[in-house]
Order: sequence, then structure tokens, then C-alpha cells
Amino acid sequence: MNKTYGLIGFPLSHSFSKKYFTEKFVKENSSDCEYNLYPIDNIDQLPQLITDNPTLCGLNVTIPYKESVIPLLDELDETAKAVGAVNCIKIVSGTEYQASRLIGYNTDVYGFRQSIKPFLEIQHERALILGTGGASKAVAYVLKEIGIECFFVSRSKEQNARIKNQDSGAKIFLYEELTDYIISAFKLIVNTTPLGMYPNINVAPEIPYKSLLPSHLLYDLVYNPIETEFLKRGKLLGASTVNGLSMLHQQAEEAWRIWNK
Repeated sequence: MNKTYGLIGFPLSHSFSKKYFTEKFVKENSSDCEYNLYPIDNIDQLPQLITDNPTLCGLNVTIPYKESVIPLLDELDETAKAVGAVNCIKIVSGTEYQASRLIGYNTDVYGFRQSIKPFLEIQHERALILGTGGASKAVAYVLKEIGIECFFVSRSKEQNARIKNQDSGAKIFLYEELTDYIISAFKLIVNTTPLGMYPNINVAPEIPYKSLLPSHLLYDLVYNPIETEFLKRGKLLGASTVNGLSMLHQQAEEAWRIWNK
């Protein structure tokens, strides 16, 4: 029987996931597998999508549904529950008498942990996490696990209130509160927003770039383009930079293990 996998989110024009899995299936001679993109503009379309595609065995989840998908799932694994965000769904086929079950996982945690480990140094004891969406939660989960103090950076007081409501201990700055002193004190800066992602490649998060030093590490979860405007500006000032391509590969392989275990 053919097995179908895919990605839900909106929009999906930036995604490399279909290319990655299609090449993987060819390389591993998995001729019974295919991977599709499902750009849905409302997460409530998910149940119908699954009904219409009975060979679906697993889905990846991207912006903007990593949090809003949770109420539609039957079960969460422990990591996804702790993070409060899902980017991988295993679809357990039902029977004549029982509906399919949807189990949520977070492979962003594994992907980010594996991809950032080689670049962390002693000065990276505090991190600014740009953005407050589902991906930011996975990043914070990993960094706190490592022992790195995290502050979120958000666009509005409303977002601050939402994060505080979810985690009363969360530390948050607004973008306009970022000073030269704050930037110099946080040697790790992680962009979890879609700013700079294809096709809007000339934009970047609004931080005081002039305060960056060679001791800074800038990590961007965006991988298309390979070097975002955020990373370009950091590199010009001597900062170390890492894009999200390795994270994509790591979390994709973890998703594949989950779907097939």
C-alpha cells in the first residue's frame, strides 16, 4: 500500500521539505512513499484533509499552526506537551469501528538541539529569542535544558501578555526596548520569526545590529534563503552565523523515525 506524508502550513512556497523527502525516498528506494505540500489557510481544514487523503501516515506542521493544531489532536507526546507546540503528527490508521488517531510530537526540539550544539561556547550563557510563536517555545525548551538563560523578544504588549499567561516566569522584551547594552549582554540571538524568509528576503528583525560583536552567535531558523538578511548583517560585524538548514534535516529525520516506529 502506498504511504503518503506531507506538510501543512500557510504559505508553503518557502519550504524545502518536499524536495528533502522526495530525494530521501529515491535514495532509499522507498517507491511506495510520497510527500506532498498541503497549504491550508485555516487549521480547521485538517480533519477534512485527512479524510480526503486516506493514505496519509504522517504530517509535518509549520507556521502558523504549531500551537493551534493541538486541540485537533488525540494525544501529545511528553516533549510536545512540555513545549506547548507540535510540528509533527503521526496518523494511526483506524478501523471500521474506530477513527484514526492523531498523535502530536515536537521534532523541532531534537533538530535545534542537534544543530546548535557544535556552535555553543562559554560566552553564550544568555539568549535572546526573537519571536513568540511555536518554534520559539522549542528553542527556549532546548536552551533552558542546556542551562542558558532565555529572554523572548516580541512585537507587542498583547504578545507579552499571551506569553506571560502561558508561562508566568517568562522574561520578555519588546523590540523597542533592545538597547546596545542588552545586545552586548546576550551573546546568542536566535531568530524564530519568518522575517527574511523567501520571497521577502530583504527584511530582517529590527534589533540594534551595530552593537553586535565577533563574540556573538546569530542563529536563524529560516533556511530559505541560505543566508538571510539577519545573518548577513551579523556576519558584516564579525558575528558567527548559522542558518536553519541543518535543523530542518535533523527534525525531518526524527519525524521519519516517529512515523515508522
